[in-house]
Amino acid sequence: MKIETLLDEVRETNLAYLMLAKHMISEDKAEAAYRLGVSEELADMIGSLSTGQILKIAGSNMLMCRFRFDDQMIWNLVTSHSKDHVMGNVHAAILMGSQAVETV
Repeated sequence: MKIETLLDEVRETNLAYLMLAKHMISEDKAEAAYRLGVSEELADMIGSLSTGQILKIAGSNMLMCRFRFDDQMIWNLVTSHSKDHVMGNVHAAILMGSQAVETV
């Protein structure tokens, strides 16, 4: 994969993520902050972004979103193909919900 193609995909992902985050925040800020793993202050900031600001931020070469966990147990729970897959996802959500909110 060429570097320019990769950077285009990063920018597309940034745009999709920021648009989804802004929409989620406009629907229910508390739930969006929980699901996105961000503080209320950051949710307020994302929610107040204009379309131009979103486009400018999305144009960055840095990925704006990231994996919220690096715990092997959570990865095992969300990737499990056992018949208790639903319970594994619930357990993973509980574990992730108990983690501290990311602040940048």
